[in-house]
Formats: sequence, structure tokens, C-alpha cells
Amino acid sequence: MAVTQQDGAYAGQPAPRKKNAKMIVAISIGNALEWFDLAVYGFLAATIAKLFFPAVNEFYSLMLTFATFGVAFVMRPLGAVVLGAYADRVGRKKALSLSIWMMMLGTFAIAVAPTFTQAGVFGSIMVVLARLAQGFSAGGEFGSATAFLAELNPKKRGFYASWQFASQGLVTLLASAFGVYLNSGLTPEQLESWGWRLPFFFGLLIGPVAIYIRRQMHESEEFTAVAKKGDTSSLGQTVVAERQKLLLSFGLVILLTVTSYTLLFLPSYAVRQLHLEPVYGFTGTLLMGCIQLLMTPIFGALSDRIGRTPTMLAASLIIAVGIIPGFAYLDSHVSILAFHILLGALAFALTGYSGPLAALMSELFPTRSRGAGLSMSYSFAVTIFGGFAPFIIAWMINATGSNLAPAIYLAFGSALSFITVIYIRRLGLR
Repeated sequence: MAVTQQDGAYAGQPAPRKKNAKMIVAISIGNALEWFDLAVYGFLAATIAKLFFPAVNEFYSLMLTFATFGVAFVMRPLGAVVLGAYADRVGRKKALSLSIWMMMLGTFAIAVAPTFTQAGVFGSIMVVLARLAQGFSAGGEFGSATAFLAELNPKKRGFYASWQFASQGLVTLLASAFGVYLNSGLTPEQLESWGWRLPFFFGLLIGPVAIYIRRQMHESEEFTAVAKKGDTSSLGQTVVAERQKLLLSFGLVILLTVTSYTLLFLPSYAVRQLHLEPVYGFTGTLLMGCIQLLMTPIFGALSDRIGRTPTMLAASLIIAVGIIPGFAYLDSHVSILAFHILLGALAFALTGYSGPLAALMSELFPTRSRGAGLSMSYSFAVTIFGGFAPFIIAWMINATGSNLAPAIYLAFGSALSFITVIYIRRLGLR
């Protein structure tokens, strides 16, 4: 399999720096809104469980909520197929605008949904349908946004594409800040009565801003050059021609998605397994968000100089080898400091992997099929390994009685991605 970093149809002439900066802001704000709505749902899982999915005991109620969190990911592959192919056919800009409208619709439905006490199962069904709409939207967002960023400047693809995951760090930061406020500034009664709705209404407030900014974007020059020649791929052609690259891109995403969605379980883990105050679960994820936002672009820029795979190999190996001993130490020496040190170290290692990741994934696919290729590989990996991560980890802890379940899951995901990066290096892409 030949792996190329650019299409011959595009000369690689970068757009002006000021224009590119505006494009990064446009993509990042909209991307942050998309993932903010998903992250908030995971962080508020315990509260949503009580309000919408009451069960015979707290554990089953929480499991129902995590299952509802995961069911949205069943829609991601469908959204990836539809919106990814749409982005390759009509452009990244139109696909990005459509995805953000759909995400806002789902967010609005959750924000105004009546609880089980107020409307019975109707409120629960409304939340599930909203989650399905959000999942469909998110399925297409990643491919379109990543392709757009990667095509802004092929000579600095690592730096520009890294903002895909840096903006997700902004999401963690915002969602965690809400978690800190809701758990420290409100009483449990206020949180359950109206406080849990605040983050979703916040998402609705910034939604129109993101839509306006994205309407001002210009299509990427790399895609425009290919589109003018009529060199675009149908969905079937992408699947057939790029099947090995789809599998490799899938393998690259595993570590990122396992870590990202295990992160959403950590506030519940801090309370239920470590018996820390709820606010500390969110301050831990707040720390991770800060590190991700600051360090991801740095590692992305570094990959433009030394290659994509060196830091990715080191980071995945460190996580695979060190995460179980780290959690074991935390379990036997529970403290606020140990919890935050572990999460900080995990976040730093993760940025070494995620910084070059979007660029490496983008370089696996030619421009004509990049949107669909990125969307499909990412969404299937997230669906299989990420969306049900909180559910799987909660079940593992309950079944085994071991607090090391998150670490075992993270080590497994890290090993799979480590093997994938080694294979890609053997194909000649560094």
C-alpha cells in the first residue's frame, strides 16, 4: 500500500496566516460546541440517571444512563457515512454547517426535556432521541472538521490539524468548569431541580455564534483544486479503494477514544470508588482539559519537524505500561493530590499521541476521499471502543470488585494503537 502525504493535484500553497487563524477559530468554536454537549451528558450521568432513568437501585440507574450515553454512538457510523460522503461531494463548509444545526437540535431537546417524575417515560424517550440526533451529527463533524484543518496548510499540517483535539481539550475545560460550579455552588436539590440544565442552555447560547462564524468560512484550497477537476470519490469507491487505510485509521483512534471516554467516567469513579468529594472529580478533569488545550498544538507542531510517529509511539507505550501501576498506587494511597497527579500525567502522555494524530490520519487518505475516510474510521472506533467505555468500566468494577478496571481498559486500547503506529511506520509514513 502506497501512502502519500499530498495529492499531486494540489501544489501545497498555504493560505495567508491571518486567514488560517480565522479558520482555526471557526472550526474550533463549532467543534467545541459539538463535543461540549456530549461531554456534559457524560459528566452529569449520575444526576441524569436519577431524573430520567430511575431504577430499583443506584447502580442500575447509572448503567441505564451510560447505556443511553452509548446508544448515541450507534448513530455515529451512519452520520459518518452520510455527512462524510456529503463533505467529499459538496465541500467541508456545508457539511460542518449541517452538523452543527443537528447538534443544536439535540441539545435543545435535552435542555427542555421533562423528567421522569414530570412526564413519565416520555421524558426518557425524548432524551434518547436527542442523543441519537447528537450522535448522527458528531459522526460527520470529525471528518469534515479534521479534513478542513489538515488542508489549510500542508506544510504545517501537524500544527493545524492538531486543533481538532486541542478544541476537545477546551470542551473538557468548559464541561469540567460547569461540573465544579454545579457541585460546589449549588445544593443537591438545586442541581436536580434546574442546575443540571444550565450547561445545555449554555451550549445553545454559543451555537448561533458558531453558525455565524462558520458561514464566513471559505472552502479549503486543497479540496477546491480537486473538486474543480471532478476528482471526487463516491462512498463505495472510498470503502473499496481505501479499506486498508480505513482499518489503520481505525486502529490509530482506539487509544484516543478509550482515554477520552474513560475521562467522562472519572467524576463518577472519584466519588463511587475513591470516595472523594464530587468537586474533585471535576477539578481532575479540569486539569486534563488545560493540559490538552495547551500541549496538543505544541506536539502537533513538533510532528511537522520530526515526524508524526515518534511521540505517538512513546506516548502509547508509556500509557500501556504505566497506567495500571498508576491506578494501583492511587487505589492504595487515595488522596486528592495523587488523583490529580495521575490525571495530569495521563493528559500529558495523551497529548504526545493526539497532537500528531489528526495529521497522520489525514495523510492516510487522498483529498478526494478524506472526509468520508476520516469520518468512518473515527466513528466506528469511537462507537466500538469509546461510546460504551463508561458502561463497560462500570460493569467491570461491579463484576470484579476491582478499582483497576479503567486502567486495564486504557492499557488494552494503548497496546492496540501502539501496534497500529508500528505498522504504519513499516509502510513508510513517519
